[in-house]
Amino acid sequence: MSFTTRPELSGTFGMVASTHWLASATGMGILERGGNAFDAAVGAGFVLQVVEPHLNGPGGDLPVVLYSAARGEPLVICGQGPVPQGATIARFRALGLDRIPGTGLLAACVPGAFDAWMLLLRDFGTLRLRDALEPAIAYAGGGFPVVERIAETVADVEDLFRAAWPTSAELWLRDGGPRPGVLYRNPLLAATYGRLVADAERAGGDREAQIDHARDAFLRGFVAEEIVRFVETAELDDGTGEPHRGLLIGDDLASFHATVEAPVTLDYAGLRVCKTGPWGQGPVLLQQLALLDGFDLPPMGHDSADFVHTVVECGKLAYADREAWYGDPDVADVPLHALLSADYAARRRALVGDVASVDLRPGDPDGRAPRLGALALEAGAMDAPPGAGEPTRGDTCHVDVADRHGNLVSATPSGGWLQSSPAIPGLGFCLGTRAQMLWLEEGLASSLAPGARPRTTLSPSLALRDGEPYLAFGTPGGDQQDQWSLLLLLLHSRFGLNLQEAIDAPAFHQEHTPSSFFPRAALPGRVQIEARMPAATVAELRRRGHDVLVAGPWTLGRLSAVSRGPDGVLRAGANPRGMQGYAVGR
Repeated sequence: MSFTTRPELSGTFGMVASTHWLASATGMGILERGGNAFDAAVGAGFVLQVVEPHLNGPGGDLPVVLYSAARGEPLVICGQGPVPQGATIARFRALGLDRIPGTGLLAACVPGAFDAWMLLLRDFGTLRLRDALEPAIAYAGGGFPVVERIAETVADVEDLFRAAWPTSAELWLRDGGPRPGVLYRNPLLAATYGRLVADAERAGGDREAQIDHARDAFLRGFVAEEIVRFVETAELDDGTGEPHRGLLIGDDLASFHATVEAPVTLDYAGLRVCKTGPWGQGPVLLQQLALLDGFDLPPMGHDSADFVHTVVECGKLAYADREAWYGDPDVADVPLHALLSADYAARRRALVGDVASVDLRPGDPDGRAPRLGALALEAGAMDAPPGAGEPTRGDTCHVDVADRHGNLVSATPSGGWLQSSPAIPGLGFCLGTRAQMLWLEEGLASSLAPGARPRTTLSPSLALRDGEPYLAFGTPGGDQQDQWSLLLLLLHSRFGLNLQEAIDAPAFHQEHTPSSFFPRAALPGRVQIEARMPAATVAELRRRGHDVLVAGPWTLGRLSAVSRGPDGVLRAGANPRGMQGYAVGR
C-alpha cells in the first residue's frame, strides 16, 4: 500500500472534493439539504470566488464537464468568455505591443463564469438562486479566514495597488490588508450578489425565471453597466509602460451566453475520458493517452526514470500540437479528429527516443504542415510585471462532486484574480486577463481575432466505465493541469492506486513548451519533479538529457477526484499540498 496523508473517503450518499475546505463543506451541506451534485458544485463554486480571490472570481471563466443521470450522457458547459469585438491584432500592434499584457484591462474578455454557473444551476440543478448564493454572500459579508497565499499575493502587488490601482487598494489594503488566519470581508461582492438575488425575487416568477433574471442583470443590467463604465473611462497601468483603457463594450457582454456541448472523448484502459473542445487545452490529455497507449507502463513502476521519461516525452509531443493546432473551433480550423486518431498517435509515438528532446515538434495531422508563432519558438525565462503570469504554481480552483443519483461534476473556475486587473468600483471583483493566451500574429490557430475564445488552460476531466459515470477529477495549475491530471488517471487506472494514493504520489511535469501566460516563456528540456521521487530516478533522467529541477517534496499539483463504483459506492480524495484542499462525504 502506498503512503497517503489521509484516507480515501467512501460512502453512498455524496462526495465533494475541492481546493478549499469551505467550498467542500458548502457543497456537502447542499447535498445534505436535498440538493443534487450540480447544486452542490454551484454553491461550492461561488464560495471559491470569495475564499480564493487570488485564484478566481466573478470576472473570470469556467469550463464544466458533467454527467447527467437524467439525460444519461456526459456534457460540457463552456463559460469561456470571448475577446471583445474591438480587439484586433492591428489595434494592439498600433500600441507598440508584441504580446498581449498579462495584467490590466487590455487583456479582459467577457466574464463567463457567472453565466456558466447559472446555466448549470438552471438546467441541471434544483436550488433557487438564493439558496445557491447565500453561502458566498455570508462569507463575503461576514468574513472568511484568510489562507496564507492570499496575504502573500496582496503583499506582492501592494505597491502596484497603491500607485496605480486605487480601487484595488480600497478593497484589499484596508486595515492593513488580509492576514493569515484572520477574517477578511468583501462587502462589495456581498452587496453585488445580494442585489442580484433581491432584484430577481422582486421580479417574481419561478426558479428558472429568477435565475435568468440574474443572468440578465450580470451581462446586460447593473453589473454590466458598472463594468463598461469602468473599462471605458479608466486608464491604468498594465505593465507595458503606458496606461491603457480596456476594449470591452456593452454589446460584447450582452451578446454572450454560456453554452452546452458534447465532450471530446477518447477510450483508454477501459475508460472513456471526456474533455472540453480545443477552445481549452482539454484534448491534450487525450493526445497524451493516445501516445501512451502504445507503452506497457505498469512494469516500469510509477517512480522510475522509464515511466517519467516516457510520460514527459509523450507530453512534449502532445503539447507541441496544442501550440500549433488548438484554438476556438468557431474561428480556427482545428483538425481534432486527426489529432486523436490511432494512426496519427502511432506516427508520433515513434518520435519518443531514449534521450530527452529539446525541440518543439508539432505534427502534421491530415498532412497539413504545422505553424508556430515566432514568439512561441523563443526559449528562456523572462521577467513579468507584478500580477502577471500564473498567480501561483497552483493557480485556479477546482471542485468535483458525486451524488447518490449518479450525477458527476468536474469544474475548474479561474480568472478574475485580484492581482490581475483593477477592482471594478462598487462590485467587489475584477475582470480576467485571459486574452493574454492569444498571439498577436496572423494565421495561427490561437491568433487574436474579434469574438474568439482564448485557448484556455482550464481543463476539468470526467471518465465513464462501461458507459456509466465513474470518475470526475482535475486540478489547478495552468499548463500543468493536463499533466498532473494525466498522472492521477495513470496511477489510478494502470497502477491500481486509489484516489488518495494517486493524488499523494510524487508529481512531476515538463515546462518544455511555451507557457500560456505572459510573457509566454519556454524552457526546453525542463522537468520539475518533487523531491520525494527516488534520487536514482532523478539521476537517470539527467543522464538522459532532461533538465531536472527538483522541487519541494509537496509542491506540485492541487488534484482532487470523486468516483462512483458499479455497486453505487462513492469515493473521494483531495490534495494535501498547500494545506487547504479537502474531500468530504458519507
